[in-house]
Amino acid sequence: MLRGYEGVRYISDKQMVVFDIGSAYTKFGYAGEVSPRGIIRTEVRCSETKKTRKIIDYKDTEDLYQLLVDFFHLLFFKYVVISPKDARILLLESPLAVTSFRDTLAKVMFRHFEIGSILFLPSHLATISTLGVDTALVLDVGYQEATLIPIFEGIPILKAWQALPLGGQIIHENLGKYFQSMANSLDLPEMTLEDIKVRTCFVTTLDRSAKLGTEDAPAPPPDITYPGVKKIIIPGEIREKAFEILWERDNDNLSLPTMILDAIVKCPLDTRHMLAQNIILIGGTTMAKGFASRLKSELLTLVKSDLYNNKLKVTSFKFHTAPSKPNYTAWLGGAIFGTTDLPLRCLTKEMYLKRSRVPDWSNLIDNQKDETSYEI
Repeated sequence: MLRGYEGVRYISDKQMVVFDIGSAYTKFGYAGEVSPRGIIRTEVRCSETKKTRKIIDYKDTEDLYQLLVDFFHLLFFKYVVISPKDARILLLESPLAVTSFRDTLAKVMFRHFEIGSILFLPSHLATISTLGVDTALVLDVGYQEATLIPIFEGIPILKAWQALPLGGQIIHENLGKYFQSMANSLDLPEMTLEDIKVRTCFVTTLDRSAKLGTEDAPAPPPDITYPGVKKIIIPGEIREKAFEILWERDNDNLSLPTMILDAIVKCPLDTRHMLAQNIILIGGTTMAKGFASRLKSELLTLVKSDLYNNKLKVTSFKFHTAPSKPNYTAWLGGAIFGTTDLPLRCLTKEMYLKRSRVPDWSNLIDNQKDETSYEI
């Protein structure tokens, strides 16, 4: 997914560059545009080992620093095609992201590439700007995990956040186990497993799911031949069961639907109905066929159970349809936000070199109130 660069040389100095660095894919482009300039894998050929490595598979902060240097050198000079010196950057991040990753990223940007400023923007908050709403329940199901943060009138309700290790990676692992258990013990690379998942698998309905593995099991969908150097038969049963792990309860009785209901329970009573009527799904995993329909069926079934019936008092749920594909909806929100001129929210190079740290909402140093502001 790459587009032309006509006219970029004339506007790159003024426009803000928007990066959405995901665990599996990175989206990049310019503020004010309707879609990313490109989507590439979040991996790079390491300059020391000469092996292709994922950014998320770093060993320590020093290793992460070198990986990010190589990765952003590739981004700036091959894909975005601008000089990073004094550039304005907008980085989308999760409020639940690891602080060490954020600090190392800022160090790479300011000390190695000498960019002008960075605007760190929460991805869940950026998502709602694509719809023009200020209240929503944003569920991001990506590669490594699913994260959920309710937002009421533009303010994230952080006490109600939810996160589970449910995403594309666990689906790939399940598919890999199946093919290894076959008679010919196929050991397929993850890229092939991902392609099989996207092309052949789907999310089945709640009714069919309840009957899978029983005597009344419905007839499985047809088998499909996956083309390649060696043709692979994808059984219909596997196509239907691939995404079932997202809906299975773990030892703590948690799954994707319970994340939404538990988050609503933790929100103030007067906000619950509005949040239930404004659910937004983002992330590449939510693009699977039948995902939204299955999630709504699961929610309607769970909300009638004794566990939630007396707590929620919510009987219906509504999902928004963003004006873009779910895998880059957060990037689009960043592109919209980047068109506004908000210098006070940006971390400039001068500020960073003076303090050598990134302000963080979870750090008490950055949340101290000025004593002179109190009235006697």
